[in-house]
Amino acid sequence: RRSGQYTMNHDHSKKIPDGASFDRSGSQDSLDELSMDDYWKELENIHETRGNNHEERVALVVKEPDEGELEEEWLKEAGLSNLFGESSGDSLESVVFLSTLTRTQKAAVEKRIETVTQTMRRKNKQHQIPDVRDIFRLQNDSKGKVCDGSEPSTVRTSENKNETHDGTKGPKFSLGTDEQKSLLEDMPSSDTDINLEISFAEQAANLKDSSVGKMYKGGGGDTLLPNFRLPKDKTGTTKIGDLAPQDMKKVYSLALIELTALYDILGTEFKQQKAVKIKTKDSGLFGVPLSLLLEQDQKKVPGTKIPLIFQKLIAQIEETTLETEGLLRIPGVATRVKGLCQELEAKFYEGTFNWENVKQHDAASLLKLFIRELPQPLLTVEYLKAFQDVQNLPTRKQQLQALNLLVILLPEANRDTLKVLLEFLQRVIDHRDKNKMTLKNVAMVMAPNLFTFHGFGSKTIEQSEFVMAAGTANVMRFMIQYQKLLWTIPKFIVNQVRKQNTESQKKEKKDKAMKKLLKKMAYDREKHEKQEKTPNDTDVPQGVIRVQAPHLSKVSMAIQLTEELKAGDIVARFLSQKSGNVQTLKKEEVFLYEIGGNIGERCLDDDTYMKDLYQLNPNAEWVIKPKQS
Repeated sequence: RRSGQYTMNHDHSKKIPDGASFDRSGSQDSLDELSMDDYWKELENIHETRGNNHEERVALVVKEPDEGELEEEWLKEAGLSNLFGESSGDSLESVVFLSTLTRTQKAAVEKRIETVTQTMRRKNKQHQIPDVRDIFRLQNDSKGKVCDGSEPSTVRTSENKNETHDGTKGPKFSLGTDEQKSLLEDMPSSDTDINLEISFAEQAANLKDSSVGKMYKGGGGDTLLPNFRLPKDKTGTTKIGDLAPQDMKKVYSLALIELTALYDILGTEFKQQKAVKIKTKDSGLFGVPLSLLLEQDQKKVPGTKIPLIFQKLIAQIEETTLETEGLLRIPGVATRVKGLCQELEAKFYEGTFNWENVKQHDAASLLKLFIRELPQPLLTVEYLKAFQDVQNLPTRKQQLQALNLLVILLPEANRDTLKVLLEFLQRVIDHRDKNKMTLKNVAMVMAPNLFTFHGFGSKTIEQSEFVMAAGTANVMRFMIQYQKLLWTIPKFIVNQVRKQNTESQKKEKKDKAMKKLLKKMAYDREKHEKQEKTPNDTDVPQGVIRVQAPHLSKVSMAIQLTEELKAGDIVARFLSQKSGNVQTLKKEEVFLYEIGGNIGERCLDDDTYMKDLYQLNPNAEWVIKPKQS
């Protein structure tokens, strides 16, 4: 066995004992020693590069939080900091938010509030400390009895099925609550279908209740990953990037609470890490914080969301051919890579760097170096450990659900860069017949670059390196294999956002000043619409929507909803009218948007059934426009 086999903390080189045993079901894959070889080899290359390159490198210190600090931070991140502390009076918004939570989400919030409250009492802070029961009692008294469990779930479910909107009550949302139990029983579920309608934590709780040992075994030793898929949702699949920023903020809070609830149910500790601030470079290419790099790049290319050097390195690798054997596995020559790195720092932005000198394996080494040299991991300090811990969840489906929520939680810059990386890795794997880089090989080689991070892991030295390596390589495989699923926002979360928006709107309307404003707006809009309408078109009849497409047509179009009408059909109808500037826009550049009502703004996928969506959000406006990049 070769000697350079290192833990996450690269200062401790440590040999794997011969015949190291590891729990194959725990790593959920028969990762034999042969395939693990790529992993150790990659670690050796990384260690070598670090030795040559960055003696001056400051390790990132992860701060151990005081008691209650983590929970306080968690509540802040979840948008619930106004439930305690000086601002605890202003909790109206939080009451609305709490009213939309599922049973398991509520339990997760209660647990954290309880800890913060006890810590505050112990520290004898001067401000008012609410009792956790009061917070939830307050919310149950408020009219929106969504998740208090007081009504029998069967009644609510049947009511949910039959009732669309009757003008007064508005649409019913299926939320992750008690009604989910009966929903779960009704749903024919296949092992490979990912159910996005019901809270993941609720699914885990029900699974735990119904079949304790049956499903709770590790995923066995099969090498092939299941072919997970998303069953078609008639109201359209929502992808990250389809929603307006104000709704994405709510999605973030809900995803954090949901992930915590899921980890709570499955008995895995979920802790966000905090990094101590370290001095980082404030310009250049390698070792510069991602946000700073993008700021610098946007001056050159406005609107760019991926660092230019990252895009260029990928383009450089692809330019040669993706069929090169051992691509990503075979390293470039260390001294040459170091020289190129320094030359790029000096000449990249001036545009004087000569890319013809860069061999393909060197470009691949530079790409991996870029990822490793980020002052904070691409998967962030906060969530790197949570990404690693995905390997400890009982079933593959739950591992996938956790990864889905973690991707939603990443900052936009990290998420966008990760997406481009995973898409590139998939293209490398698509050429596996020639380059001999299978999903497993690519995951083995890339895992150390994303998961071993200076300053991390001093705690995990005692842990078996082998299980650690196999586990992170498996998480890497999941991210590559299921990347399309991971960028989806689960429907139950979108429904919770709709519910929050509806409740907030109701509360706002009670405000007299708001009423006045709404009246004035309605009056102005009526006046505006009267001028727009033709004499015989005084109102939109039931079952008809009016679609505007300012980029395509001066007039709006009234569209009759039928069972089969999809968003893509409406876009096609506008594009087929060759009027004005329509030629400048192609089918893939414009989308139908659902705007207002119970959502800020949502870009619709072409397969959205419009009648179903209209019933979910009858007050929306419908606009065709290009997608904001």
